[in-house]
Formats: sequence, structure tokens, C-alpha cells
Amino acid sequence: MICSTMRSYSKKRERNGAAGKIEKSLCFLTVRPRPGDQTKGLLIAGKTVFPCALGRGGISANKREGDGATPLARMRILSGYFRRDHFSPSVSSLPLKPIGRDLGWCEVPNDRNYNRPVKIPYGASHERMMRDDRLYDVCIVLDWNIRPRHRGRGSAIFFHLARPGFTPTEGCVAVTERTMARLLPYLTSRTVLQVVR
Repeated sequence: MICSTMRSYSKKRERNGAAGKIEKSLCFLTVRPRPGDQTKGLLIAGKTVFPCALGRGGISANKREGDGATPLARMRILSGYFRRDHFSPSVSSLPLKPIGRDLGWCEVPNDRNYNRPVKIPYGASHERMMRDDRLYDVCIVLDWNIRPRHRGRGSAIFFHLARPGFTPTEGCVAVTERTMARLLPYLTSRTVLQVVR
């Protein structure tokens, strides 16, 4: 596949994502904070720029469990989940699985399944992936603290859908459903989401 190259964006033409072209596949998605608001960002995909939400703790080079920060890191896109009753994924090279009612994600640092999907009911504290607020109608798993896993370095760092107004996440990167639908066909297991300052 052909990967797009990173280019600077024109503030006049491409800030709102209306202009610009996305190549056949994307090697990089670059996320940077929006000036003046550490919880909102700009996601650059090829020559197009989209608004996004960041963690309530801004961007951190020392990510810890529960700090609400988005990691300052290069994270490969691994796979994803979607709500079959809410979202129909377009053609994608990513492995996507439907979210069932029994899908959870463990968030307890000393649990053997820390930062892994688990089957609900589960004894340790976990996040329920079938959410009522629809943030995980599309949820892409990022390679943060997956291999190797370090206790307390953060869990469930996803690329998912944003709340109205791009209110802060718990450390994830979030975009609108329209943006996600536009990007999904160009994402592959070679795509890297890099968060910069």
C-alpha cells in the first residue's frame, strides 16, 4: 500500500478538514494540542486537519493510570471494535470486531489482565465497552502499554468518538463520527498515531 507523506497544513484552506486529500493509506496520524486549550487538539491526516479531543490531563510524557493524560508517544494502530447496532464500518484493512455486552477492558494495574480485553462479569475493575454514550461505537486500540505492559502506565488508550463540543477524554484521542468514517478506510496495521507537543 502507498502511505501518505506528512505535510504542513494551510490554516486558511484545511483547518476545518473540508479541503485536502487523504492518500490511499495513512502511515501517520499526527496529533498536536490546539493553542490555548490542552484538552483539545488537531489531528493531521495527510494534507487534511480535523479537530479532536484529548485527555483532561493534557499531553504527558509520563503517563500514569488515572491521570487523564494523553500519552506523548508514537502508538501503532492495532485493531478495533464497533457497535453493530450503531455503526456500519466501511471497507477497512483493520481487524474490526463487534462489541458484545460481555466485552470489558481491565484497568487494575496489579491484575493479570491489566490493559487487556476481558469477559464481563469480571472480578477486577473494568471498563464496559458497550457504552450508553456511544463513544465506543467505533473504538480503535492503540499500542500503548500493550507489549510490554508496565503496571500503572495507563490502560484503555483508544482512538474513539468524541463527545459534543470535544469535551476531554480520560486520555484517549477522540474525533467525530463523520471524521472517523472518513479516516477508517485509510487506516491499516502500519498506521502510527503520533502525539506531539
